[in-house]
Amino acid sequence: MKRLITLMAALVLLVPAYAQKKNDTPKMKTLVAYFSATGTTKDIAEKLAKVTGATLYEIRPEVPYTDADLNWRNRKSRSSVEMADPDSRPAFVKDLADAGSYDVIYIGFPVWWYTAPTIINTFLDTYDFSGKTVVFFATSGGSGLKKANAQFRKQYPSLNWKDGTTLNRASEKDIQKWVESL
Repeated sequence: MKRLITLMAALVLLVPAYAQKKNDTPKMKTLVAYFSATGTTKDIAEKLAKVTGATLYEIRPEVPYTDADLNWRNRKSRSSVEMADPDSRPAFVKDLADAGSYDVIYIGFPVWWYTAPTIINTFLDTYDFSGKTVVFFATSGGSGLKKANAQFRKQYPSLNWKDGTTLNRASEKDIQKWVESL
């Protein structure tokens, strides 16, 4: 009986100490940054931010895209011209004040020409995410992220890349499952 009382007393002292130590672990600060030309990627970004408890940030072009700009069948449309030039860096509204404070950055976009729109390069060139964990997510009519994942690993080797995925019409439950798989 004396041993049982001693054991219970030890547990009473250890459990709160363990709980306190567990709560002292710093939480990773997470950002969900996205570019959405038509609102499809925005919907997924909002769900991802909710699931992860992240800050939501829209990568907004200084000059919004019109329907004519997005006409991929027209080689002279704005999006076609930008995507044909690997050095294209469309301007965006630079209002992310604390970019360097995030540990994990999810970057979302619609897939254009099998990769990310060049405004994503502008975003990555603007903010220093060296050593940060970066994960792409995208929406697409049929293309995956294989090319984007490979291209950006090569272009930005100082980032800790995790391969992203397309999240077309994903539910919060689908997104939670994907996040947990990373």
